[in-house]
Amino acid sequence: MEKVNKLEQTWRWYGPNDTVSLQDVKQAGATGIVSALHHVAHGAVWMVEEITKRKNEIEAAGLTWSVVESVPVHEAIKTRNADAEKYLENYRQSLQNLGSCGLKTVCYNFMPVLDWTRTQLDLEMKDGSKALYFNWIDLAYFDIYILKRENAEQDYPKEIIAALSDRKNSITADEEAILKNIILMGVPGEDNTTLESLQQSITTYKAIGFDGLRANLVYFLQSIASVCKEQGIIMTIHPDDPPYPILGLPRIVSNKADLEYIIQSITDDYNGICFCTGSLGAGVHNNVSEIFEAVKHRVHFMHLRNVKKDALGNFYESDHLDGDVNMYKVMKAAVAENSKRATPIPFRPDHGHQMLDDLDKRTFPGYSAIGRLRGLAELRGLEIGIIGQ
Repeated sequence: MEKVNKLEQTWRWYGPNDTVSLQDVKQAGATGIVSALHHVAHGAVWMVEEITKRKNEIEAAGLTWSVVESVPVHEAIKTRNADAEKYLENYRQSLQNLGSCGLKTVCYNFMPVLDWTRTQLDLEMKDGSKALYFNWIDLAYFDIYILKRENAEQDYPKEIIAALSDRKNSITADEEAILKNIILMGVPGEDNTTLESLQQSITTYKAIGFDGLRANLVYFLQSIASVCKEQGIIMTIHPDDPPYPILGLPRIVSNKADLEYIIQSITDDYNGICFCTGSLGAGVHNNVSEIFEAVKHRVHFMHLRNVKKDALGNFYESDHLDGDVNMYKVMKAAVAENSKRATPIPFRPDHGHQMLDDLDKRTFPGYSAIGRLRGLAELRGLEIGIIGQ
């Protein structure tokens, strides 16, 4: 039987401050690392010395730095304000430095202000493990009563607004403070957003709108084209999470049409996709397998994660093989696409339940060790079962 190439198994690592060590990653069975320089301020140049230091740390553990996630896109670029060109030049230099160090796959997102958004970080499952959760009622409560965004009520369906009075009467001061902190939480290891800065950003993006943000993304990609082509770097854009406009902020990477627009706007190979089954799967409007078939030729990185949604569109992150996303169908299509590639597509088990010993540990939300180890084991088994080897 002819040997079939497997997908590259990777693991997100937040650097020396991560409570999950590189030795832990090796024991989980991953061979590639997904990492970034989280200690470098957004918009600053990633220096060769810092990149090399991180790469050497990873390689000393017998692993490979496979994907850079992420080189954050500064808000000045997303809004294309007066400082945009300065930050674009810094971004190009960072890519140049990464390429010179042999790092060729970069993940990024174009979500305004906030990264992925949840309303609870410790929803208890039936088995006692804990999951990340997104609830539209709690988001609306934050939007209307904490953020106090003008005319926010108009952005929510009547079912959500009707449920708000009960939530307002039942929520405690501590619960409100926790909700506020969770929504304003930045990327793990980086600074949080403030209410004041979020309010200012909402005003800015209201003027930019959906079409303006799309145009700014295309301009960003055009601006980095030369260094990407010179260095052989592939940029992979991560879908919006959740895949809806939230808090009055536009979202432009939320569905099949959005992804098709992005890859058709710039047809060069450097413009690729990070296919996140969890982010796309959280959208009631999305057929994840159908989207993959439409864009698979430009997928160069995958986040495999599952979700379960209710009638209102609230969702929690379920076990990797047990959710609304047909992971068997996605993996089967990924295996078929990967068989055509000279270089395996890297994937990582995205997020994971906090479980077993990790319940007593302080970890980055979604990034405890054991839940991801379980997810990686299940996904590896699924892949091998499909391949038949």
